[in-house]
Amino acid sequence: MNAALLYPFILIAGALQAAGNSMNARLRVALVNPWLAASVSFSLIVFVFVTLFVVMPTPLPSLEQLGGMPWWAPLGGLAGAVAVFGGLAFVDKVGAGPFNGLLITANILTSLAIDHFGWLGMQANPQGLLHLLGGGLMVAGIVLIARF
Repeated sequence: MNAALLYPFILIAGALQAAGNSMNARLRVALVNPWLAASVSFSLIVFVFVTLFVVMPTPLPSLEQLGGMPWWAPLGGLAGAVAVFGGLAFVDKVGAGPFNGLLITANILTSLAIDHFGWLGMQANPQGLLHLLGGGLMVAGIVLIARF
């Protein structure tokens, strides 16, 4: 499959993530308790994925496959939870633009390092000068967004 065909979905997911941070911030204000707001938010996520698991079953992993899984592989959800909690706790304090700009810039810079060094099971893909320039432009962009 041509990866470019996935770009529209990825763009929509990015837009929804930006909107989701603001929605979660309003949820926190309405529910007062940030932990309750995070629990409500994740309950909906769990419901959607369990429903999809039941409706669209795919094969389950074997014990051998589970045994070969890196210890850190299941922690991706926890990493996502930190981002979601950050959104519901801080987006209304710094603004949607700066919050999401910082989030995306950190994501890009970390992704460049993951690709360059082949961390977390990814194939190493050395990043060149243009990649670093792109990362630098992201940093410059967020400085402009956050300061002005």
